[in-house]
Amino acid sequence: MVFDVRGRRKNVVRVVYAILAVLMGLSLFLVIGGFNLAELFNNGTSTGDAAKPYEEQAERIEVKLQKDPQNPDLLLGLTRAHVNAGNAQVSVDESTGEQSFTPEAVQEFQEADQSWSEYLKATDEPSVGLALVMSPTLLRLAEVSASFQQAAITIKSAAEAQKIVADQRPSINSLTTYALYTYFTGDFEAADKARAEAKKEANSKGEREAIDKQLGEAKERADKFLKELKKAEKEAKAASEGGGAAGGAAPGENPLGGALGGGGLGE
Repeated sequence: MVFDVRGRRKNVVRVVYAILAVLMGLSLFLVIGGFNLAELFNNGTSTGDAAKPYEEQAERIEVKLQKDPQNPDLLLGLTRAHVNAGNAQVSVDESTGEQSFTPEAVQEFQEADQSWSEYLKATDEPSVGLALVMSPTLLRLAEVSASFQQAAITIKSAAEAQKIVADQRPSINSLTTYALYTYFTGDFEAADKARAEAKKEANSKGEREAIDKQLGEAKERADKFLKELKKAEKEAKAASEGGGAAGGAAPGENPLGGALGGGGLGE
C-alpha cells in the first residue's frame, strides 16, 4: 500500500510505519513453527466470487439474529463468516507475502470486529479458536485505520483477543505474542508478566534468552510508539479546541502503510 508522507505528519508516519513493521516482524520470529498464510488468506488472485458463499452465510445468520440477537453461537458463526469473506478478497503474493486489501475485504473485517464485540458481550466463555482468528485480523485492521489513534485502539483489541488464547492455551507462542501486542498498548506490567510466564514454558536457557532479547527490543520500540501516539493525541486535542483539523491521517492516507502485512500468527 502506498501513502503520502509529505507535510507536517511525515516523521510521525515514518516512525509508526517502522515500529509496526518491527512489531509484525517480531511476532513472526517469536511464533515458533509459523502459520500457514493459506489459512488466513487465499493464495493468488482473489475475487468477489470466492467471498460470495461466506457473504451469503453471513446474511442467513443475520436473519436468525433478528429473532435471537444475543445468541453467542450465531454471533460466533457470523464473525467467522465475515472473516472468511474478508480473507477471500485479500490477494497474497506467494513469493513475497505481500497482501493487497480491497475495500470489500476491509469492510468484512470491520463487520467481523463488530460482531466479535457483540459475541464477547453475549458469552462468558469466549472461543479460543475464534480469538486465534480475530487476533491477527484485528492487527491487520490497524493497518488500514483512518488515524493514528484508531490504529492504537485496534491494536489493543488484538491484544485482548490474544489474551483469550494465552489464558486458555498458555504456551511460548501464545504468551510471547500476547506480551508483544500488550507492550504496544502501554500495559507494560501485563506484558512483563506474560513475558515471565513464557520463559517458564521455555525448555532451554537459549529459548529464555531469545524471549528476553526480542521482547526487550519490542518494549523499547513500544515506548517510542506510545510517545508518538501521545504527541498525536495532543495535536488532535489542540486542533479540536482551536477549530482546526485534527492531527490524524489526511483523507485517503493510511498512517501505517503496509507495515502490518505479511504472515499470520500461531498460538
